[in-house]
Amino acid sequence: MIQIDNKLISEDVFSKQFVCDLNRCKGACCVEGDAGAPLEKEEAELLDTLTDKLRPYLRPQGLEAIEAQGAWTFDPYDGGLVTPLVNGNECAYVIFDEKGITKCGIEKAYEEGAVEFHKPISCHLYPIRTVEYSTFTALNYHEWPICAPACDLGKSLEVPVYKFLKTPLIRKYGAEFYDTLCDAAEEWEKEYNS
Repeated sequence: MIQIDNKLISEDVFSKQFVCDLNRCKGACCVEGDAGAPLEKEEAELLDTLTDKLRPYLRPQGLEAIEAQGAWTFDPYDGGLVTPLVNGNECAYVIFDEKGITKCGIEKAYEEGAVEFHKPISCHLYPIRTVEYSTFTALNYHEWPICAPACDLGKSLEVPVYKFLKTPLIRKYGAEFYDTLCDAAEEWEKEYNS
């Protein structure tokens, strides 16, 4: 683990390589799993206020799930805040493009200027998963077999996880943290290769 301020970063964030390959995985991470996308409290509160603005960007099935369960719900396994699911499958905010690839309706609304919320930070930061402890935050690489295409593409392009996630890492922790993370990655690489 590498420590930066009150954050402990798994060395996998430096050593593993990852670039989403939606043509191969079809965005399965938005469909697979046992619960919706993890949400921060502020994100859940924000989703409560955005339903009307998001309505034109969502599928009827997603809107039905949101109307039945709310803009967010609780993870049945750990009690955390999560997005609702459509019939226990895909996230209620999922849309599908003409190739059957999942996209985020929230992100589409953001890209078109309808909302200022990009998408849940847990989605944006994936494959990093964060865990909040009383005195520190752990940033861990999450390995999931459905992401094998992303690992293959990351290896072929030689893109480590932290570089792939530059934008969401800056969004969550700021540019100064990201610069320090890059410096730590360089030091780690020198030590690893020596």
